[in-house]
Amino acid sequence: MNSIKKLINKFESQIMRVTKEQYKNKLKEGCFIYELEADSTISSEYIMLMHFIGKINLNIEKKIQKYLIMKQNRQGGWPLFHDGESDISASVKAYYALKLSGLNLDHKVMKRARKLILSKGGAINVNVFTRISLALFGQVPWKSVPYMPIEIMSFPKWFPFNIYKISYWSRTVLVPLLIIMNKKPRANNPNNVSIDELFRNDDRSSKVKAVNSLTFSGQLFLLIDKFARFFFQKFISKKFQRNCMEKAYEWITERLNGKDGLGGIFPAMVNALIALNLDSKNRFSNQIKICQNSIDNLLIEKKSHAYCQPCLSPIWDTGWMSHVLIEKGEKVDDIAEWFLKKEIKNKGDWCIHNQKLKPGGWAFQFNNDFYPDVDDTALVGMFLERYNKTKNDERIKQCLERTRQWIVSMQSKNGGWGAFDINNDKYYLNSIPFADHGALLDPPTVDVSARCISFLKQQNDSKSSNSINQGVKYILSEQEKDGSWYGRWGTNYIYGTWSVLSALNLIDFKEKNNVFANAINYLKSMQRTDGGWGEDGKSYFSGYENTSKSSTPSQTAWAIMGLIAAGEINSKEVEKGLKYLLNKNLDWNEEYFTAVGFPKVFYLKYHGYAKYFPLLTLYKVKNLLKTNSRIPSYGV
Repeated sequence: MNSIKKLINKFESQIMRVTKEQYKNKLKEGCFIYELEADSTISSEYIMLMHFIGKINLNIEKKIQKYLIMKQNRQGGWPLFHDGESDISASVKAYYALKLSGLNLDHKVMKRARKLILSKGGAINVNVFTRISLALFGQVPWKSVPYMPIEIMSFPKWFPFNIYKISYWSRTVLVPLLIIMNKKPRANNPNNVSIDELFRNDDRSSKVKAVNSLTFSGQLFLLIDKFARFFFQKFISKKFQRNCMEKAYEWITERLNGKDGLGGIFPAMVNALIALNLDSKNRFSNQIKICQNSIDNLLIEKKSHAYCQPCLSPIWDTGWMSHVLIEKGEKVDDIAEWFLKKEIKNKGDWCIHNQKLKPGGWAFQFNNDFYPDVDDTALVGMFLERYNKTKNDERIKQCLERTRQWIVSMQSKNGGWGAFDINNDKYYLNSIPFADHGALLDPPTVDVSARCISFLKQQNDSKSSNSINQGVKYILSEQEKDGSWYGRWGTNYIYGTWSVLSALNLIDFKEKNNVFANAINYLKSMQRTDGGWGEDGKSYFSGYENTSKSSTPSQTAWAIMGLIAAGEINSKEVEKGLKYLLNKNLDWNEEYFTAVGFPKVFYLKYHGYAKYFPLLTLYKVKNLLKTNSRIPSYGV
C-alpha cells in the first residue's frame, strides 16, 4: 500500500490538473457532456439525408467528407470500430456519401473502396438498414427489403409481433419507417448520383434474405414474409391502412422531444423527418423543423472536419463525473439540483407492460421522457443517495424512494434488468428478416443488473431484499467459465466483470470466494505487458473472446476498479495498472472504441471515458489508502 501511496502522491498535481480540465465539459446548468462518436455510418447517413431532402449544406458536407476520408482503413473500407475490419454495409454507405459529396470516382479513396466492396461481393450484400437506404435512392428495388406493413401499428399486445415486444430503440426507428416503407418515396438526389459500379453484373437481387438461413425459424419467417406481402396488399382495406398510418403519425408526434428528437437517437430522428415530410396533407411543418433541428444538434463541427453523433449523453457523462467529484470531495450541489430537475415524472412506453408502476428515473439524453434508462437511473440514484448522507434533503429522499420503486418494478422474470424495458426477451423476433442486425430486443444484461443491485444495496432498504437476491442469482448464473462476465454496453468482458464485482463486493453469499477468485484470475490474466488492459470490439464474436490489441485508459481503469472491489488493492497487478495510468503525464486519450450500441453491429466511443474513469479509479484508491480500507464501500 505504501508504494501505491507514494506513486499517487508523486502525481498529485497532474491528477488535479486533469480534474480541472474536465470543467471545460461542464455546462452552466450543472451537467457535463462529452462528445459521443460512432463509426462512419451516422455521418454517411447525414450526407445521404441532405441529398434525400434536397437541402445541402456544402460547408458541412465537405467537412464530413474529410472525416469519412480520415476514417477509411488500410483495407480500403470502413470498419465498425477503430482498427477493425472493413464492414460491407458501413463501406457502401461511406462510398455513396463520398460520391454524393462530389468526390471523384478516380480519387484514390474511391478506387480503394470500390475494390474492397467488390471483393466482398458488391453492394448487394449489405444489411437490411443499408438496403432500405439504397431503396430510397432507387439503387435497389423495394422488393429486396423485408416486408413491414403499416398495419403493424394495430397488432394487439398478445400478437407474436407488435411494437411493444421490441426494444425502445427498435420501436422509435421502426414506427416512422413503417410509413416510409408503405409510401416508398424516392430521394430528391439533385445530382442524380448512383452507385451502379458497386453491383456485379448489375445484380440488384430482389430476394429477401433469411436471418439464420440454416435454421427452421429463419426459413419460417422467410415464408411469413412472402405470405404477409401477398396478404396485406390483397386483402386489407385502404381505409384500415389509412387508420394505421394515422396511428403511426400520432405515435411519432406524441414522442418528439424538441431538439432531443424522437427517442433521442439519430436513426429515429432521420426516419421521423422523412416520414413527416411524406404526409399528404402537409400537417407537420412545425414537427419537421423540430426533427431537422434535433438532427443538426448532433453535429460536431471542427476546423478541418465534422461528424454526426448518434445521440447525446449528458446524464451518463454527468453521472460518472458526479462520482468522480464526490470521491474527490468537491462541492456538487449544482449537479444534484440538475439531476432533481431532470427526474422523469410522467409515464412512458415502459408502462405498457407495467401499468401500475409510478414514474421515476432518468433518461440518457437531456430529454427523452418516454424512455428512462435503467442503467442511468441506478447510477444517478447511487450519487444522490451518497450526496444526501450529509444534506438530509427531503426532496432527495422522496426522489430516491421513487427511484427504488421504479427500478425494483423494472426487474425481469429471470432476476436481471434490461436497459429500458421489462421482459423484453422474445428472442424468436431476432429471426425475422428485418432483424438481421440481431439487436431488436432489450433483454436483461449483467452490467445493467449489477448497477441496479449496487443502488438497491446502497439504499439499504429491506423492501428491496428479494429483488437483490433474485438479481444476484441471475448474475451468478451468467459468469463465464474463465471467471468473467459479458459486457453488453461496454467492451467487453473487462467491462462486465468490473460492473459485477463492484456490486457483489457489497453482498455476502455462499459462493463468493470461488466466484471472486475466478474473476480475479480472469482480470489478472488479461493484463498486458505495459501494465494496462485492453479489449477489442472483435471480442463480441465467437472465437475471438478476450481479443486485445492495445491497452486503453478506460479499460485499464475498469480492470483496476474490478480488482479493488475484489479486495486486490495490494496486488502487483493493481500497482502496475496504476503506473500505466500515471505514465505519460496523464495524457489519457484513446482511439479505440470501448463502448457498444449493439454488439457486432454498432460500436461507440465516449470521449469522456478516457478521462473520468481513470480519475474515478485514482480517487477511489486515494480514499481507500486514507482509511486503510481494502474494499470500497460503494458499488461504482
